[in-house]
Amino acid sequence: MEFLFTIFGKKKTSQEILQENQRALSRLIRELDRERNHLVQQEWKITADIKRTAMQGQQVKEAVKTMAKDLVRTRGNIRRVTIARANIQAVAMKLHTVGSIASMAQAMNGVTKAMTAMNQQLKLPEIQKIMMDFERQSDIMNMKEEMMNDAIDDVMGDDDEEESDAIVAQVLDELGLQLKDQLAGLPSTGIGSVANSAGPTRKAVLDNSDADLEARLENLRRA
Repeated sequence: MEFLFTIFGKKKTSQEILQENQRALSRLIRELDRERNHLVQQEWKITADIKRTAMQGQQVKEAVKTMAKDLVRTRGNIRRVTIARANIQAVAMKLHTVGSIASMAQAMNGVTKAMTAMNQQLKLPEIQKIMMDFERQSDIMNMKEEMMNDAIDDVMGDDDEEESDAIVAQVLDELGLQLKDQLAGLPSTGIGSVANSAGPTRKAVLDNSDADLEARLENLRRA
């Protein structure tokens, strides 16, 4: 056979043979469908003829019996054609399944070859060396970044700290002045001897408040 294929043409692949068989089965199924439709129409015609002839009376009884036998044969042919079509359809489905399995096997074969080639190219010691080099270079980069950040902080840190101290001092001074103004604006009692007797006590309280306020402001400046 291979010699004949060599003489008369290229040898067909399994996929081409499968496609040819599928096309042949499809044509056969279409022919059976046409035959069944023809038989169904014939069945309808015979049934109508039987009804029309039976209405004529007893003299056509033999003719009706003959047509009834013909109807039985027609229905038997319809059943046989339907069974044959179902069997051919089952064969076509099996053939399609076989083709799908063959295609899947061919695809898996290609994937296996590709994976084999990739595994041959990817060598584990080289990959480990690459990962170690990457980790080392990453550590060096992080170290250089920290050194650059420290250098920038050394250059810019004093100015920022002086500016921050100035802002804090200004805020504290403003708060101190506001508190002093509030304490100075407290109302005084003008009730004769009671006011005179309460004067030293009120003065002592104000002195203690001022001293406490000054101590807090001094602590904040030192911080």
